Amino acid sequence: MLTGMGFKKVINMAGGIKAWNGNKAVGPEDTGLYLFTGAETLPQVLIVAYSLEKGLQDFYVAMTEQVSGVKARKLFDNLARIETNHQKRLLSEYRKETGTNPSKDDFEQTHVVRAMEGGLTTEEYLKLYQLDKENETEVISMAMAIEAQALDLYQRTADRSSAEDIRLALMQIADEERAHLKQLASLLE
Repeated sequence: MLTGMGFKKVINMAGGIKAWNGNKAVGPEDTGLYLFTGAETLPQVLIVAYSLEKGLQDFYVAMTEQVSGVKARKLFDNLARIETNHQKRLLSEYRKETGTNPSKDDFEQTHVVRAMEGGLTTEEYLKLYQLDKENETEVISMAMAIEAQALDLYQRTADRSSAEDIRLALMQIADEERAHLKQLASLLE
């Protein structure tokens, strides 16, 4: 299954997940699925995806203001910038799909809902990870967990979709989350 999704190297671990001592995905299997009913149009799916990106960007901006270390501040600023770039692509796709050209501000005021990638709230993520906001490794690890949750949400939603255009759009967004994970992994290294 994993190799079919583009993973080049898959390693089976003796004992499976029960033997794993590292971090694991959090939350129930349906985490975040409430955001997608299955009856959305493609523009509505793009609005939800944009909202999730915006929520995460707002989270990173808020964290920037809460840390005192220069390195941590730069890291949160960089993470916010990654989300901003994804928002730009989603807004562009929305404009193309609807044939409209709302400004970023108008779009956010009229369409964007309060949500965060992966389907959890800021408070839920902070509670789950009990983050040391000044520790760069912990921050990147948390960002990777959020991106992994988002990747999983988009893939699960795509799997449930019967509309081909929506399924393809969600898989493209999932691929972008996979790219975010690679960016974060390179930061971690």
